[in-house]
Amino acid sequence: MNKKRCSWATSDEVYIKYHDEEWGVPTHDDRELFEFLVLESFQAGLSWITILKKRENFKEAFDDFDVVKVAGYDDVKVDELRENEGIIRHKGKITSAINNAKIFIEIQKEFGSFDNYIWGFTDGKVIKAEYLTESELSKAISKDLKKRGMKFVGPTIIYSYLEAVGIIDNHQENCFKF
Repeated sequence: MNKKRCSWATSDEVYIKYHDEEWGVPTHDDRELFEFLVLESFQAGLSWITILKKRENFKEAFDDFDVVKVAGYDDVKVDELRENEGIIRHKGKITSAINNAKIFIEIQKEFGSFDNYIWGFTDGKVIKAEYLTESELSKAISKDLKKRGMKFVGPTIIYSYLEAVGIIDNHQENCFKF
């Protein structure tokens, strides 16, 4: 039996697996929250399927998204990442991932966890079905993250991030996950 899915979940198995198992599922693990923040920032200007197909390469290249390790990357590691054909080799995105890791750690210290910080914007509640590309919520979070010094965290990227980690659940009404 074919399941009805959101219209963006094409016949590509990578998309289907991501849609069915992860997208819109509330995430509270800081490592996973950091992973999606990195992946979403690398997605800027590219298709999400491109990032998903390189996800395992990103995991390996970025030490399984260990935020402490990423925060400690130096110029040698940046050069190594820029040579890695398995990931997106954009220097600005690579250096922003390192910068953002440092700020992520500062947020963890301030709030006890990044989970407490990010879910605090909605008092721990999931927002259902907005079907936007940005919102007042994504604008507010983007503004706060930028004020703290994060890069590649505009309102559209943050909106996609909020969908990815389940803060915003945008499964379409005809989707089996709705």
